[in-house]
Amino acid sequence: MTASTEQFAAASLRPARTEITDLPWIEDAGKVAPSDARELSKLFFDRLQSLEEGTREYSYARGTLIEMNMSLVRFAARRFRGRGPEEMEDILQVGTVGLIKAIDRFDLSREVEFTTFAVPYIVGEMKRFFRDTSWAVHVPRRLQELRVELAKAGDHLTAVLDTPPTVAELAAYLEISEEEVIEGLIAANGYTAGSIDQPSGDSEEDEGRSYADTIGAKDPAMELVEDFHALAPLLAELTDRERLLLQMRFGQEMTQAEIGAELGYSQMHVSRLLNRLLAKLRTGMLTER
Repeated sequence: MTASTEQFAAASLRPARTEITDLPWIEDAGKVAPSDARELSKLFFDRLQSLEEGTREYSYARGTLIEMNMSLVRFAARRFRGRGPEEMEDILQVGTVGLIKAIDRFDLSREVEFTTFAVPYIVGEMKRFFRDTSWAVHVPRRLQELRVELAKAGDHLTAVLDTPPTVAELAAYLEISEEEVIEGLIAANGYTAGSIDQPSGDSEEDEGRSYADTIGAKDPAMELVEDFHALAPLLAELTDRERLLLQMRFGQEMTQAEIGAELGYSQMHVSRLLNRLLAKLRTGMLTER
């Protein structure tokens, strides 16, 4: 797939406007604001359940849902931006596959927001992509492809020559320079990594000590940094009462009953306010703003 195929199941299948009667016509669904997309998605999901698969209206409803919710894919891809722009196109494409799976499996009767339902599917496809295709270290795509060619050439020449081929023989077979062959063979070492549990050295001081013993532990708080960064602008938009509720509940660790007594609310009312507030923040963090 290429960048233009992110919406391969959407725009290319959308029927003519005159053929759609029961749903609002959205000319460019990819430009719908996330807040509007949430409401429109409910309407389109409700209609999609009653449409027959393969019809023009079904294709329009499904394709529009994909386009309207592409912001979820872009949001999920942001956590992998450290892998560089070369991989981002692939990440977005596999994320779109996850989005499509979520759309095909979503049911309004679940009484859960589609964003909450879809993000695990999207992130799951991205992680599966990394698990199946990632190298132990980052290697340029040109060298990744060369590794595959060298492996095939090596197997073929070994069968023909009855002995592993030399660099010169590989270069002649692939019609490339010996320097390129050497570069590809070196790059192939990045496809797998040695175990960090192996001994770190041969000296007596290192005896019984593995590489794992020499590296620091992962700080679990690091995973919260991006969440805090995304949450900050949402908190700034809250009312004074909403910020006070969060401060009392999570800053001062007061119980709902204590908050109610302080503000003159019933515990049930405090519970409803907090649930509504947390749902708003959660939805905001799952949607690209």
